[in-house]
Amino acid sequence: MPVTDIGIDLGTASIIVYVRGKGILYQEPSVVAYDRDANKILAFGTEAAQCIGRMPGNIVGIRPLKDGVISDFVVTERMLRYFIRKSMGNWNILKPRICICVPSGVSDIERRAVEEASYRAGARDAVIVREPIVAAMGAGVDITRASGSMIVNIGGGVSEIAVLSLGGIVIAQSIRTAGEAFDEAICQYIHDIYGLIIGSQTAEDVKIQIGSADPDRSLRQVPVTGRDVDAGFPRTVSITSDQVREAVSPAVRRIIEAIRVVMEKTPPDLAADIEKRGIVLTGGGAMLDGLEGEIAKATGIRTILADNPQQAVAVGTGRYIRAMADFEKQKSFR
Repeated sequence: MPVTDIGIDLGTASIIVYVRGKGILYQEPSVVAYDRDANKILAFGTEAAQCIGRMPGNIVGIRPLKDGVISDFVVTERMLRYFIRKSMGNWNILKPRICICVPSGVSDIERRAVEEASYRAGARDAVIVREPIVAAMGAGVDITRASGSMIVNIGGGVSEIAVLSLGGIVIAQSIRTAGEAFDEAICQYIHDIYGLIIGSQTAEDVKIQIGSADPDRSLRQVPVTGRDVDAGFPRTVSITSDQVREAVSPAVRRIIEAIRVVMEKTPPDLAADIEKRGIVLTGGGAMLDGLEGEIAKATGIRTILADNPQQAVAVGTGRYIRAMADFEKQKSFR
């Protein structure tokens, strides 16, 4: 069966690819391994992430997206081309229609950059859609109703807070505080308290294992190994869940404050709808243990973590593609 429709969540931390009729095919880091001496790309995604830090110094990792937008156009195009061809398998002769999401706050120039990269990577047609819309669709929210819904998508580099109604965005705000900010805060905390330097992958592992935004969670701890700042040798310390909560709490507060700002700007009738329907969280960063409870406590509004929040945006691009296909069928029968 030819692959003709592909949905892509082109995120700062990871790229997730949805193929119509097959579902999620790939979820890999948004990174490439680049050989500076030979001036060429060696690997993409998971393979690239496994190379970085374990290869000679001339091989470095490049993340071609920053804060949800393209920072390196050429590398983004190459990465898109790689995943498009990987998704299409033996049907490379066909050009697919691609749906890619972008943060709600991107400029027209940034939006056109994503569109152009898609066409240059081999798209027959490129549909660029605002991230909160597909995040809501992927979470199962009916955005076509004449009532307000609030979606908070916490990705790798950007958190998007949006109020939706009648299929569109009424008000939205993007902040550059998300999952990677949690990791950076953990790295900085361990450096400041213990004099250890750890990598972002170690910080993410700590976050996943014992990270929590809720002070009432039971105390847990894990060993963390890093390089001693003074001695230069590896050293291991034990980190508790309370310490991780202390490290990430400023970032959590910034996200909650952004939600408050959006709520204050929301029309009263839509705000009443949100109070009834609740706030929906999506994105990998939303998986921080206890985050939905802290948001509910701070806002007084029921907060729900979507099923499989990390893949909600990619699933939403797939549903958006299906909705477009259905619309085109309806037009052809008129």
